Amino acid sequence: MIFHDHAGETAKAAVREARRSVLWLDTDDRPDAADPVSGVIDTDLLVIGGGFSGLWAAFLGKQADPDRHIVLVEGARVAEGATGRNGGFVAASLTHGLMNGLERWPDEMSTLLAMGRENLQAIETVIRDWDIDCGWSRAGEIDMAIEPHQWDDLRDYARAGQALGEDLVLLDGDAAQASIHSPTYLGGVLDRAGVGLVDPARLAWGLRSACLQLGVEIHENSPVLSLEDEGTTLLASTPAGAVRAQRVALATNAYPPLLKRLSHYVVPVYDYVLATEPLSDEQWTAIGWDGREGVSDAGNQFHYYRVTPDGRILWGGYDAVYHPGNGFGAQYENDDGSYERLAEHFLQTFPQLAGIRFSHAWGGAIDTCSRFSPFWGTAFSGKLAYVAGYTGLGVGSSRFGAATMLDLLDGRQTQRTELEMVRTKPLPFPPEPIRGWGIGLTTSALHQADLNEGRRNLWLRTLDRLGLGFDS
Repeated sequence: MIFHDHAGETAKAAVREARRSVLWLDTDDRPDAADPVSGVIDTDLLVIGGGFSGLWAAFLGKQADPDRHIVLVEGARVAEGATGRNGGFVAASLTHGLMNGLERWPDEMSTLLAMGRENLQAIETVIRDWDIDCGWSRAGEIDMAIEPHQWDDLRDYARAGQALGEDLVLLDGDAAQASIHSPTYLGGVLDRAGVGLVDPARLAWGLRSACLQLGVEIHENSPVLSLEDEGTTLLASTPAGAVRAQRVALATNAYPPLLKRLSHYVVPVYDYVLATEPLSDEQWTAIGWDGREGVSDAGNQFHYYRVTPDGRILWGGYDAVYHPGNGFGAQYENDDGSYERLAEHFLQTFPQLAGIRFSHAWGGAIDTCSRFSPFWGTAFSGKLAYVAGYTGLGVGSSRFGAATMLDLLDGRQTQRTELEMVRTKPLPFPPEPIRGWGIGLTTSALHQADLNEGRRNLWLRTLDRLGLGFDS
């Protein structure tokens, strides 16, 4: 099935009254913000960024060394950025999917898969042991084929995963439509154990609470304006104070980087999401979905969707919008055209839900890099370490990213730091205006490939050979 991008009146009406706010953040029991930095604070470890990477860095760092003084500063509020705006898919994959990992690190894939499974289990253990109420479900995920060539690709994916011991199950068209009733499905692959679902904001707030209980000092509404090398320490200045730290973990991801070098490797890409009103019993009967798995379709421009704990359908993806000059800010967080397009695609997938209304519509930035998976590095003679570039699968891999960042920061040689994935970086994006032109050309080529039975044109084939890519 090829999605029609022109939104009809039914789709426009479905999204017209949606609140332009994030479903996960639209709650009265959001924790009160911690006080901003005031005066000068001295600390052993400063964590910059209150998203998942920063929260895991503070949590794991304090668990490993309870006597280590750790300060976490967040420019706005915890979970305000990508951490609180995503679909809540917690994947075991550390490499943005099996096939991307096999293309880039084939010799390490068995190790990376094992590490990914261990990482996912560790997240589940923390949720259980710290009694974090975040709607956690080890529901799995189904990749659905909606075009014949996608079904061929999914069979290759299933065979490759099964050969490496992954618990992947091929679903033919009848089985796919029996699991979730949509006329678009031609088949799918069920990953039964490798994906969990979560309310991401509540997971972040639970980690915030755990950090505070462990003794981490947290300050919100404290953007770091500059970093100054003082020799043995780094001084991070904020609007009302500063933090002097022996070591710094930088976890700002899609935000404009404090290290200028990161702007060569990461571009912010805006992704948009809708959430329906809660479905009635009759509507659930019409679509089935008894397993409540997460779902994505297998196009280059793909949708991801899931059931929320309160019985809505969250539906996002497809558009990946880059604004020239690494454009970033609240002005890009809503896009009526993207919302209407998403609503149209939803109704094409579930025509039996015609008449449904969307309650929430929002957007957020993803930190995309050219290899679609996180990368690491150090600066200021090893006093600072960073991780960035998750490209949309950071809810799960951010814990691994934070642990690896701490290894590098403390100079530890571990199984993580020995990985080629950790020791290498993605190819950088070119400078503007070539960057914006190239991303626009790539986006158009990916769309054309979806319209042309997956056939990749010369531009995409050239990028493939160079190991470059663009995704969300």
